[in-house]
Amino acid sequence: MHRVAPMLTLLTAAVFLAFLEPVRAAEADRYCLRGRNWGFPGNCQFATHSQCLAAASGTNAYCGINPRYAAPRRR
Repeated sequence: MHRVAPMLTLLTAAVFLAFLEPVRAAEADRYCLRGRNWGFPGNCQFATHSQCLAAASGTNAYCGINPRYAAPRRR
């Protein structure tokens, strides 16, 4: 009985993480690092504006919203 509870906990955590990962991936590209060295729309790997600003610090780059998130989504 004592071995079942840890295994059930691990299984529950694995299922939760499997469904959580696509959400994280979708949110990971909301902001783009833009500048002369980047093509359009830029380096869009930042989930927060602060992360993007930290990467742009000390360079001629700037941050903007990823165009995929700027426009309303149509179905």
